[in-house]
Amino acid sequence: MNQQTHHPFFSKLGAQASRLLLAAMFLTIISCGSEKETTQAVPDAPVYTLVFLDKTQSVHVDKRYVNDKYRQALTDIIEQNMKNKGDKLEVYFIHENTSKARALSLTVRSERDNLEGANATDREGIETSFQLALQKEKGIYLRQLLAKLNQQNTGSSNLSTDIWASLPVIAKAGESGSEVKVYYFSDMVESVKGADRRDFHTNPPKSDAEAETDAKEDTKKLERYAIGAPQVTIVSPFEPTASSKENNPHVTHYWATLFQELGGVSVEEL
Repeated sequence: MNQQTHHPFFSKLGAQASRLLLAAMFLTIISCGSEKETTQAVPDAPVYTLVFLDKTQSVHVDKRYVNDKYRQALTDIIEQNMKNKGDKLEVYFIHENTSKARALSLTVRSERDNLEGANATDREGIETSFQLALQKEKGIYLRQLLAKLNQQNTGSSNLSTDIWASLPVIAKAGESGSEVKVYYFSDMVESVKGADRRDFHTNPPKSDAEAETDAKEDTKKLERYAIGAPQVTIVSPFEPTASSKENNPHVTHYWATLFQELGGVSVEEL
């Protein structure tokens, strides 16, 4: 028996079997990975867009640069995020009472006709009809959105900037199961009076290290909001030539750290 095991034929057979076994294992791993990717990718999942417009006295949308930049960004958001039936966009005003300041709620209602069994000509007609209806809907939504951008807040609520209050709004949107995209049209200068709050107008972070310490400390107060992993973008009102005193980079670092600590969320700044 021992002699047979060491015969060249059996050695060759063993080597071939090993290679086949390894190949089978590799294919299984690739297959599992593909299945996982397929499960995670949900191309038709609705998009839930949250737009937070800063309506406090530190952001001047009446300035030409700010208004042009914000108008273009809002146009891009409508174009990129409102593509299919069920895609939703909500606007909240950032001020003293942010979480209760919903100003607009829009949902795409245009719907493609059933393409099943349709020939190429019919498919093209269905798609053209859908895109025409969608573009008309988007045009209406953009006008409503730009009207909210230019709406002035002359009340006393413009004296406080409660950006923390946007977190429960984000958490609520995440419960819908949609892909959540968040946009802050703001200088992100949190300014709320109180012993356990931040007022970056009077006491901004003076270094990235201080910003990180503050953010990690605040995470303990805010981690009860399960915000998930939204896509977060800050559309700042600052011109490229703005000084660091006006556009404090440590404030941006504070928010980047806070979102990272709350759920590994990365922040993009425009």
